[in-house]
Amino acid sequence: MSVSSIRKLVAYQETTFIEGGRPAPQPLKLFGVAAVLKNPWAGRGFVEDLRPEIRSIAPELGALLTAEILRAVGSGEAVEGYGKAAVVGTEGEIEHASALIHTLRFGNHYRQAVGAKSYLSFTNTRGGPDCPIVIPLMHKHDEGMRSHYLTVQFSILDAPAPDEIVVALGASVGGRPHHRIGDRYQDLREIEAGDA
Repeated sequence: MSVSSIRKLVAYQETTFIEGGRPAPQPLKLFGVAAVLKNPWAGRGFVEDLRPEIRSIAPELGALLTAEILRAVGSGEAVEGYGKAAVVGTEGEIEHASALIHTLRFGNHYRQAVGAKSYLSFTNTRGGPDCPIVIPLMHKHDEGMRSHYLTVQFSILDAPAPDEIVVALGASVGGRPHHRIGDRYQDLREIEAGDA
């Protein structure tokens, strides 16, 4: 992949100080970074083997976006929740969005940089300019920790164009302020004890 196939990089950040009318014990910080790039399969009809483009694009894209998200957050250690997303333009298939993010050649850059044990939660959708880019997050070490079931959402006014793909990574520093719904393990204990 050459930098010339990336039209732009976009960064998003929000900080929540008050939730539910109460100050957050720790402000929740959400981050997103996205690359807008030409869809390498657009205009080619049905492409049977997507692997050549996956192998040439996904590793560099994963490294680039990982560097961008770490720059925004400050360090891999600071990242608590993490996730990924891709939105393909209307000339592409959902499979094209999936191809660039559902490969270890892409995701391992982020997983290793933050020392994660959990899988990267994801969305892959089709849309046009200014459509929502929705990145679901979960705790990087524990997928049952519901406090970090979060969503980063933003849009890019002019992307994706019909022949483009938006690929994004998301991160949180902190979990939901005042989280109080327990976790999956508490549910399992209660169900096993017959307290349904």
